[in-house]
Amino acid sequence: MRAVVQDALGGPEVLSVREVPRPEPLPTEVRVKVHAAGINPVDWKTRAGGGMAGVLGEPPFILGWDVSGVVEKVGFGVTTLKEGDEVYGMPWFPRQAGAYAEYVTAPARQFVLKPSSVGHEQAAAVPLAALTAWQALVDTAHVTSGQRVLIHAAAGGVGHLAVQFAKHLGAHVIGTASARSHDWLTKLGADEVVDYTDVRFEDAVSDVDVVIDLVGDGHDHTSTRSLEVLRPGGLLVAIPGGASPELVAAGEAKGLRVSAFLVEPDGPALARIAELIDAGDVVVEVEETFPLEEVARAHARGESNRTRGKLVLRVS
Repeated sequence: MRAVVQDALGGPEVLSVREVPRPEPLPTEVRVKVHAAGINPVDWKTRAGGGMAGVLGEPPFILGWDVSGVVEKVGFGVTTLKEGDEVYGMPWFPRQAGAYAEYVTAPARQFVLKPSSVGHEQAAAVPLAALTAWQALVDTAHVTSGQRVLIHAAAGGVGHLAVQFAKHLGAHVIGTASARSHDWLTKLGADEVVDYTDVRFEDAVSDVDVVIDLVGDGHDHTSTRSLEVLRPGGLLVAIPGGASPELVAAGEAKGLRVSAFLVEPDGPALARIAELIDAGDVVVEVEETFPLEEVARAHARGESNRTRGKLVLRVS
């Protein structure tokens, strides 16, 4: 099968398409013929030596965790899926899933039927970003109706889904984004949008119950500054880079909670997200789709940090 393999850590140029053995499903696993694979920031961070590179170990390895495709083979014991099912999922994260390939194998329960109202390229944009947003808001922050939720990088892959999920949960949603995305985010459900290029968000926002920080302290101390907008007892969910001891201590000193977070495979949540997409309550934005052979260009595009929504690889 064709797959994108990297033999060394580095820039987009280390990614190359070549032939590798096709995997066989073990008991309780399925083999999925990949139609499309989503691209996420963790992909290019891992490629360069950050992200999940420490989990994957030394190259060579195959990147990618977002999959949408068709079940081609079912391992012994699988009862939840059958050959021919159109599925999507985020298998194995943070271990290697190898989504940048024509076939992947993984436990059947890490896949669910994809949303029937969208094609594979749009479905492939969903799993990692949507599960990150869902698990942060629902399972970690336990957001309830009437709470004020601030989402940093609201126009990004995770952010634009977090806006919609928070609105679905009944929250008053505030997002930070450049001015070009304000009208779009308002249509997605944001009640307020702050142009971070024009004003410091802590001067424009206050009395927040939950901050979903998709930027991190590595960029202009966004996590630390977010403590200033939380009301007493409020929660900061620090996603990229996690929660340093210093950040946790600073929060505790102000009577605030700080939580690190890393997304996990979650079939039941993906099934619920598929229902929301099929009902028209949630939409996923795909800014650009690339053929597998242009994976290096796709990574370079993603690293520009100027995308709205998601980038996707068209595999087959």
